[in-house]
Amino acid sequence: MGYLQSVSEQGVIRRTRPRAPDRPHASDFTELAARVRQAGLMRRRYGYYWTKLVLLPLAFVAACIVFVWIGDTWWQLVTAVAFGVLLTQIAFLGHDAAHRQIFVSGKMSDWTCLIIGDLFIGMSYGWWRHKHTRHHANPNKEGVDPDLDLPVISFTVEQANRRRNPVSGWLVRHQGIFFYPILLLEGVSLHASSVVRVLSRQPVERRLVEICLLSVRLAGFVMLVFLVLSPGVAAGFLAVQLGVFGLYMGVSFAPNHKGMPVVPAAVKLDFLRRQVMMSRNIRGNRFVDTMMGGLNYQIEHHLFPSMPRPYLRRAAPLVRAYCREVDVPYTQVGLFRSYAIVLRHINRVGLGERDPFDCPIVAQRRSL
Repeated sequence: MGYLQSVSEQGVIRRTRPRAPDRPHASDFTELAARVRQAGLMRRRYGYYWTKLVLLPLAFVAACIVFVWIGDTWWQLVTAVAFGVLLTQIAFLGHDAAHRQIFVSGKMSDWTCLIIGDLFIGMSYGWWRHKHTRHHANPNKEGVDPDLDLPVISFTVEQANRRRNPVSGWLVRHQGIFFYPILLLEGVSLHASSVVRVLSRQPVERRLVEICLLSVRLAGFVMLVFLVLSPGVAAGFLAVQLGVFGLYMGVSFAPNHKGMPVVPAAVKLDFLRRQVMMSRNIRGNRFVDTMMGGLNYQIEHHLFPSMPRPYLRRAAPLVRAYCREVDVPYTQVGLFRSYAIVLRHINRVGLGERDPFDCPIVAQRRSL
C-alpha cells in the first residue's frame, strides 16, 4: 500500500501507513530498540569520553591560570564569557555521565557526576538527578514534569490562570518579552537551588560530600575572583559569567520540549509516543551538535538515554524512518525556528490561548 505524508508548519513529519490490526503499540519501541542495538549504537565510546574527561577539566584549570595572569582589568569580562561557555560544556559532560552514557558502573557514574557537577559547575548532582529523572519519565505532562513548573513562566493556560493578581497577571501577559532575558538568571537559580537542597531536610544521597564539594567550588571561585580583581570588576565578572552560563544552558534546553504538546496527568501514552511526540529535534551540522552537547537530538536521547552522544546523530535517521512506519509524528526544525516557536507558544499562553501545537492524538485522549 502507499503512504500519505505531510509536513506541518512546525516541521512535524506525518506519514501514514496501514498497520497490522494485531500489532500492539507496546511492541513498537521493542522493535525500534532491537534495530538500534543491531546497528551497534549502544556500544560504549570510552575513547571519546575519556578525551573529554581529561581535556575539559584541564581547560578549566588553564582558564583559571589565564584569569590570574591577566589580572585586574575590564578585559576580564571576555574571560567571563569564556568561563560561561566552558562551564556549560562541562555541564553537558556531566549530563552524559548522569545518564550512564560514559560508564556501565553506577558508582563510577555517580562519582563522576559529583566531581563534574558539584566541584566544577557548582550544581548539586543529587538535586538535579531527582528533578531530571522525573522529567524523563513524563516529559510535558502537567503536574508531573518539573520542567513545566517554573516560578515566573507559564507553559499552559491553566498555569497562567492561576497567576492573575495585578502583578503576576501583567508579567504573564508579557512573559514572551521576558523569557529569554530571564535565562540570564538561570545560572544563579541553579546554584541557589543546589545549596537549598543540600542544606534542607529533603533526601540527598552523599549529602556531606555534596556540601563539601559545593563549598569548595562556590566559595573558592568567588574568593579567587575577588582576590585577583577589584570589587567593581569582580562583580562585573561574576555577573557576566553567571549570565552567559545561564543563558547558554537555557537556550540549549528550551527548544527541546517547550511549545510541544502538553498532556494532562491522566493521559496514558505508550513509551515511544510519550517520548517522541513531546520532544523536538534541532536540525544542524556537527558544530550545532557540539554547541548543544547532543541535546539537539532530543527525541533519540529520550528514547535511549544511555546512548553515547556520538551515536545520536547516526540514530536520528533510523528513528525518524521508524516513526514514519508506525505513524508517530517526528518533529525536527532549525535552531532559530525552534526559538521562534517557543516564543510564540509562551506569548499565546500568556494571552490565555490554548496550546496551538496540540497534536490530534493528544487532543483526542484529552477529551476522553
